[in-house]
Amino acid sequence: MSEIKLIRVPKWGLSMEEGTVAVWHIAEGDTFEEGQDICEIETSKIANVLEAPFSGRLHKIIAHPGTTLPVQAVIAVSAPSGTSDEEVKATLALESEGMALAAADPQSVSQASPAREQDVSGTPSHSVSNTSERERPINQEAVGAWQVPDHLVGQASADIFASPRALSVAEKERIDLSKVDGTGRLSRIEVRDIRRVVQAAGGRAPARSLHPNAEGVFTNTALVHSEVMATPVARRLAETWGIPLHVCRPTGRGGRVCKADVEAIRAIFSSQLAQPSHSAVSNDAKEIGFDVIPMTPMRKTIAARLSQSKQMAPHFRVAVEVYVDALMALRKELNRDHPQVNVTVNDFVVKAVAAALVEHEDINIQFDGEEIRRFPHADVAVAVAVKAGLITPIVRTADKKTLVEISSEIRHLATKAKAGNLRAEEFQGGTFTVSNLGMFGVSQFDAIINPPQAAILAVSAARQGVKFDGDKPSPCSVMTLNLASDHRVIDGATAASFLQTIRRNLESPIVMLAGNAR
Repeated sequence: MSEIKLIRVPKWGLSMEEGTVAVWHIAEGDTFEEGQDICEIETSKIANVLEAPFSGRLHKIIAHPGTTLPVQAVIAVSAPSGTSDEEVKATLALESEGMALAAADPQSVSQASPAREQDVSGTPSHSVSNTSERERPINQEAVGAWQVPDHLVGQASADIFASPRALSVAEKERIDLSKVDGTGRLSRIEVRDIRRVVQAAGGRAPARSLHPNAEGVFTNTALVHSEVMATPVARRLAETWGIPLHVCRPTGRGGRVCKADVEAIRAIFSSQLAQPSHSAVSNDAKEIGFDVIPMTPMRKTIAARLSQSKQMAPHFRVAVEVYVDALMALRKELNRDHPQVNVTVNDFVVKAVAAALVEHEDINIQFDGEEIRRFPHADVAVAVAVKAGLITPIVRTADKKTLVEISSEIRHLATKAKAGNLRAEEFQGGTFTVSNLGMFGVSQFDAIINPPQAAILAVSAARQGVKFDGDKPSPCSVMTLNLASDHRVIDGATAASFLQTIRRNLESPIVMLAGNAR
């Protein structure tokens, strides 16, 4: 081991934007092996152990427990024994955190130290992450000018493998690229490599200023990044609001940034800029006598996503009452004959929903604001309450599973969710969500759609009611189902028909299981 390496916040899943370091399993000065557990990181949905991406020695911990940083931000530095602090500082000075910090906390960027603002696009040699140029801003407003040491001045041969930006910088500043080692994909030379070499040789690369104005708009960064895949609408919004496209989480088809992704970043900027300062809140707390409880990453994500869903998706709601006497009787019989199974009412609901989704394909969809994605199988998400908030693990291809398989999988996923051990693929995606508050005795409620899904079912508790056979009343068990659907893509009649199918499945559970459990 002869090089300084950086340990970063990993990206566990497409929706992960930041992570909070919970605990370190090694201390500064300890050596570690590749694959060894080095720390625990909590995300908006899960808590996972970070395994060392390489072998090394922990020289310095950057992010101490409780620190929240965006994906790819540096949390620690690995360096061989005898490495000076000056060498580590020089490496960190080249580290690109500006854009990621802007996405997570725009105010912190405007207040960042000169060392942190010194380079927004560069990453050090041998960095753990080889983030490509397409993920970084271009044409930013530069502060200062290049000062290239004499021994780096020259003209390299035309066959040098470098990015177009790197070639342009080298030509303009007369930099010999043959003296620069590339760290990009396939060892391609990128601008960050030029900056690293120039600064390491005692020269100067222009500092870049990057922060939004009072309205949360980036006024001095590239408005449209030509290499970021995005829809035309997303590009227009990004240009209007000054949002760098590469800080948006792409949820569109084919990994494209869509309208909703740009709007989500805009909402984050607006809400954070409107927040009172921490010191002001702390002073108020002391004077009035209330506790200040910081928002957890999970709660922040829930707030942002549900606010976006409520604002963007016109929720069209339909409700129906279901007679569940036959279901209750069948459940009692199954659990009596197979006590190890312990089937719940919610298991029946998930099974009924899955069967209905493949019958009503216009409900079994996702919508990103521009395109509708229709799926052949029902991936049903089930809302699970955990200490930090709410998470929705997914029963994949639930339409292909038996009732017992669904019951077992839901219990397994719920256990992992409460322990914070879900993998990203176990809670991201899904085509529909079931939210059940019946165990709390709730008689009726409305749920908010979980984007990019287009519908959600709210399930209430079974209660005593009355049904009529002709003019003759008889007691029965009644359960209310409330369906919320995105009226942009699901019509009222479609939603009502889907709900009728769920009711049919639940009121005739034996027929449902006989027809769909195979």
